[in-house]
Amino acid sequence: MIRTHKQEKKQFEKLFKKGNIDDFEDRFKVLEAFLQTEKHLTSAELTQILNDNGHNLDNEFVRDTLKLMCNFGFALKNKFDNGVVRYEHLHLGQHHDHMICIKCKKIVEFEEDAIENLQVNIASKHGFHLLQHKMELYGICSECLKERERLMPLSMAKQGERLVIREIMGGSGARMRLLSMGIRPEDEIEVVTNFSKGQVVIAVQSSRYVIGQGLAQKIIVEPVIEC
Repeated sequence: MIRTHKQEKKQFEKLFKKGNIDDFEDRFKVLEAFLQTEKHLTSAELTQILNDNGHNLDNEFVRDTLKLMCNFGFALKNKFDNGVVRYEHLHLGQHHDHMICIKCKKIVEFEEDAIENLQVNIASKHGFHLLQHKMELYGICSECLKERERLMPLSMAKQGERLVIREIMGGSGARMRLLSMGIRPEDEIEVVTNFSKGQVVIAVQSSRYVIGQGLAQKIIVEPVIEC
């Protein structure tokens, strides 16, 4: 990786100078700081790293340099589920995909040849010559799972989670209301949407149900953990 970074610095210098890009020395500092981290950074985070290292560069300049780095093929811009723009290294001839924890927002890169080959084969079967693709897998990382309570109210569940209803709190009124909807203890459900101040939409088999946040707090669920 160190050798790759040295090559990228030489190419950066050649291409930026050939393109008569202004403030080259400061832009080179942005590249160096960017290459020294393997994280997926926002422009503000990279600006903070530069300032911590004694380089007085503003965020607008750093963001503009990152845009140029994307244009010249040194960086990739990504928007994951929260919509925040993050930048990562673009190493020529290499490809990876991402797993994103929906709780702590940690991003993990992974490579899997079997998946890559399968995607090429699928594209070919449908008459496509595959040029590019990206895969983003969303879930809860092992560290967050350790910290999470096994039993929790439905209102705390995340979109896409599969859960089992273990108990209905709030007395017979809440229980009868849910039973009349067709929702019972021990039902396995999937969270379709859950906005913190809005309604929770769940699926039980092929049926959708809309539940208010107040009632969702009374439904105690347990995550279904895939073995």
